[in-house]
Amino acid sequence: MYLSMKRTLLIFLVISIFVSLQAQTPEKKSYETKFTSTEPVIDGLTDECWNAVPWGGGFIQMQPAENKPPSQQTEFKVLHDNNNLFVLIRAHDTEAEKISRIISRRDNFSGDMVQIELDSYYDGQTAFSFTATASGTKGDEMISQNGQNWDENWNPVWFLATSIDDSGWTAEMRIPLSQLRFGKKEEQVWGMQIMRHIYRNEERSAWQYIPKGSPGMILKFGELKGIKDIKPKRQVELMPYLLTGTERFEKEEGNPYMDGKKNHFSGGLDGKIGITNDFTLDFTVNPDFGQVEADPSEVNLTAFETYFSEKRPFFVEGSNIFQFQPNQSIVINNMYSDNLFYSRRIGRAPQYYPELADNEFADVPQATTILGAAKLSGKTRNGLSVGIMESITSEEKATIYNEGVTRKESVEPFTSYFTGRLQKDFDKGETVIGGMITSVNRNINSPQLNFLTNDAVTGGLDAIHYWKERTWYVSGNAEFSAVTGSPESILQLQTSSARYFQRPGAGYLKLDSSRTMLSGAGGTVKLGRNSQKKLQFETSLTMRSPGLEFNDIGYMRYSDVIHHGSWLAYYIRNPFGIFNNFFLNTNYWLYMDYSGKILSFLTNTNFNTQFKNRWRMNGQLTRQGENTSRSLLRGGPSFLEPGETELNLNLRTDQSKKLSFSAGNYHLLGDKKSQKMHVYWAEAEVKPLNSLSVAVSPEYYVQNMAMQYISESSFNSNPRYLFGELDQRTLSMTFRVNLTINPELTVEYYGQPFISAGKYSNFKMVTNPAADRYTDRYALYTGSQIAYSDEDSAYNVDENSDGSADYSFSNPDFNFRQFRSNLVVRWEYHPGSTLYLVWSQGRTGSDSTGHYSFSNDMRELFDVTPRNVFLLKFSYLFML
Repeated sequence: MYLSMKRTLLIFLVISIFVSLQAQTPEKKSYETKFTSTEPVIDGLTDECWNAVPWGGGFIQMQPAENKPPSQQTEFKVLHDNNNLFVLIRAHDTEAEKISRIISRRDNFSGDMVQIELDSYYDGQTAFSFTATASGTKGDEMISQNGQNWDENWNPVWFLATSIDDSGWTAEMRIPLSQLRFGKKEEQVWGMQIMRHIYRNEERSAWQYIPKGSPGMILKFGELKGIKDIKPKRQVELMPYLLTGTERFEKEEGNPYMDGKKNHFSGGLDGKIGITNDFTLDFTVNPDFGQVEADPSEVNLTAFETYFSEKRPFFVEGSNIFQFQPNQSIVINNMYSDNLFYSRRIGRAPQYYPELADNEFADVPQATTILGAAKLSGKTRNGLSVGIMESITSEEKATIYNEGVTRKESVEPFTSYFTGRLQKDFDKGETVIGGMITSVNRNINSPQLNFLTNDAVTGGLDAIHYWKERTWYVSGNAEFSAVTGSPESILQLQTSSARYFQRPGAGYLKLDSSRTMLSGAGGTVKLGRNSQKKLQFETSLTMRSPGLEFNDIGYMRYSDVIHHGSWLAYYIRNPFGIFNNFFLNTNYWLYMDYSGKILSFLTNTNFNTQFKNRWRMNGQLTRQGENTSRSLLRGGPSFLEPGETELNLNLRTDQSKKLSFSAGNYHLLGDKKSQKMHVYWAEAEVKPLNSLSVAVSPEYYVQNMAMQYISESSFNSNPRYLFGELDQRTLSMTFRVNLTINPELTVEYYGQPFISAGKYSNFKMVTNPAADRYTDRYALYTGSQIAYSDEDSAYNVDENSDGSADYSFSNPDFNFRQFRSNLVVRWEYHPGSTLYLVWSQGRTGSDSTGHYSFSNDMRELFDVTPRNVFLLKFSYLFML
């Protein structure tokens, strides 16, 4: 296998070097703007002042055909005064009746669009994007990393009007200079790109031609010249809010905290202050996230925590500067979500639940209160990016009631979360060097919270260097961690699913129950090629020591791992035959532990294509040989698992049509009948009106696992790892309805019923986890060894068949049912100022029958008394 790996890597390198000659760089365009003393009226129409500057044009088609004339012509003009940049874009259309007028909420990017992107720093790495749709919807994004990162959660205050006539449509913009960042110079030169998207043809054209596959885009922008004698603007924005709400839920007799209703009223403040023209301070006091969509439902039977995306506005906006993702290689791996900073840790649900006596009831906060948070971010003119964030969460206490007497018990300590990030660009991003530091400090003064660490520090350094006109790159990062706390908290880290120091047979690991500190380090190095040519490649190596840990403020599933792999891709970017484009990729990768033992080796081939009718298709095939699992026994010895084959195929129709569909399937087949999984999903979206879209997305999941972990027991002082064969059925159905009355007034609905049932059989215990034959790795319990007790809802095991139970385990069968929904009415009644009306409903129920029945499970789900939450939130933006 080693020889095969070496030959594969050598082939990748030879092919990549063979095709390393690059295409010529297109000529850079420029446009000369002028000062206007008369501000144009932003109404989508042309005023007299626009005659002071000429039309810019000469757009080139980018998609589907590259470097070809566009089907429709586009022109633009740019003016400025001391406080604003004015942009006029004329989108000519010989079939004006076919202009897509889809109206949607801000940043939805649907329908005919035009877009201006401004590199006002003129650093070739960052830019600000402003998008206008023909219907008048606005979109805006902050772009960084030379076009590799787009942050649509950036929401500046700017103004737009559009108009449509027989010859096409027009977009007129006023962009306050306070929303941009630029240096103090007598005459400014900015990077600029203007794009157009014709929705019905899925055609994109651009003023400055940038070839497909170019390594970055901002550096290749055209230039905007003629901006003279403007001064950087100080930005001060304050947005206080008021919130009132009520909850209605099922009353629980005897429980004073479940009397069927709760009312609350609160307020807070969000702010943005331009400390300098380069740096902005964002802060929030008592933030509210009641309008944020709920996380999707799930049944997690693995040893690992589920990753959920951040959706809260304060943490999402500008989040790219706080990213430090240790293994973002193109090569497939299971560490893509890992990050030194995972903002979902801040404001999380309390990590402790009180132990209650009979007839006691607890009122436990659902989330930790964020007392305040602030972040300072920006980029200097010499290419130094800075991001600093501090968040403070309060100590949370549960109120416990016992026959008229109440007491308080701490469930989460007062905690400080800090994150700092620096990055420095050299030669306009040809070399980038950066670093990050995070810390968590908890004030633990209650013994029941000693399982939490006191202090955690993580840090990292990263760098990337490009050469040969940025088509080749080498990058790397290194990270470290140091966590301190009580012996109880450090022991919990040592025995967690990320490392399992207690695992028998892992002689290179040492479990120490007296430790008060855990530390570790890791790193990644990558070499790759990314250019306009058809062949691309990357190879990478990642190493993480067993003690590496950044889950206090970050997200990490695994330490004690070495990952290596290579990726090769073949791209056809221009139309041919029945295709608009075609991409084919292949990977190999392997995992080892820190002792050097190979755990698994995998290969993958996948493709992605668009047809000329604008349908899309993608699919993949993955093969994994026999592999070693360190987590299957949840801290027990490693288990030798049979190999498996995965494949999936997805199809999506033309999304510009009134009615569109997508569907896909995924299949996993384990060798030796060890497991099988089948997943089917689909989505249908209908847009009966330009202002209305309705989508439904069902997903059906079927799996059979011959070895599903149940629990650990002991017999004659020896451990027993108990498993069963699991048959599971899961169905979810996601509904979305979006009604846009106008770009400032929207109604959005999200609902998801979710049902899952799992039935266990063929109970067994692990006997020899590394036996040559799969069936010798476990022993099935016979009918005389295991019996179910209805009274205890448990299985009793008489392993030695002496007539008395040696150990038992609870009935693992389950039926889980959940419904989550949000209805949000959002009205931006004044630029940046909003009114929210929110109705959230949740239903959760479960039992242990294990039988899947769509009709019965859905009936049981909607028989559950719902928890309804009604909120009214009012905010107003003061720009000072």
